Amino acid sequence: MMHKHKKWLSLLLTLSVFMLMLTGCGSEPAEKKEAAPKKEKPQEMILATTTSTQDSGLLDALLPVFEEENNVEVKTVAVGTGEALELGERGEADALLVHAPKSEQPLVDSGDVTNYKRVMYNDYIIVGPKADPAGIKGMPINEAFKKITAENAGFVSRGDDSGTHKKEKDVWAETGAQPAANPNYISSGQGMGATLQIATEKGYYTLTDRATYLAQEKNMPDFEIIVEGDPGLQNVYHVMQVNPEKHPDVNAEPAEAFVAFMVSDEAQKMITEFGVEEYGEPLFYSYLDDEDSE
Repeated sequence: MMHKHKKWLSLLLTLSVFMLMLTGCGSEPAEKKEAAPKKEKPQEMILATTTSTQDSGLLDALLPVFEEENNVEVKTVAVGTGEALELGERGEADALLVHAPKSEQPLVDSGDVTNYKRVMYNDYIIVGPKADPAGIKGMPINEAFKKITAENAGFVSRGDDSGTHKKEKDVWAETGAQPAANPNYISSGQGMGATLQIATEKGYYTLTDRATYLAQEKNMPDFEIIVEGDPGLQNVYHVMQVNPEKHPDVNAEPAEAFVAFMVSDEAQKMITEFGVEEYGEPLFYSYLDDEDSE
């Protein structure tokens, strides 16, 4: 009998523990049982931009903030400005960030892009070997280009229809010089970072935006800025969205949000501060207080 009694006690104890466990689960606060609200799937946006915004690191600073604040996933296509504009013209990008105003205007006039805003600027410079083999240091840009041709000095062109390449072609046209007559004039057909690397390896001059040069300067110990400060060397960037009325397949909502973000106080402050700590000067300048920023 004693053995049977112990068996019943053991069974009752097991059942009690089981019931306590069920009670404990049942008394769990309601807020813990409810699943956390599921975050909406981010909208996607294609940004066609120039290589300088990518190579300088600026987009690495700006895009995560925009994506987090707007629940947008940005796919960046960093190409020459000419190619970026073509993507916009075909409706194959949602927003553009480029720096060739004369080439941008036809897309504004045709209605391929809208919400067109001036967002920042820096400047173009000629960089080259510290020895300055053509003796152009400190010259105005047009005189420097003429002497490079006259001296058959080495020069690497982007040759990719980018904003920088367009600027270079404008300067050649103004000087009347024929760069193709120079046997040491070569075309890289690549972005600014790669072009700077080729120029360094060959000891040639090149035209670059200041931001990309400063970002790459540590890899170019034998190079320096040779020509700068000419009024004709300002490099202006615009942001715009591809017009959904003309290209109905574009993602208009995130593109419109991106334009608004780029001209916001928050983004403009980030642009102004970008590069100061690392390079001692901004890589880009803001149009935040410029009344003619639209």
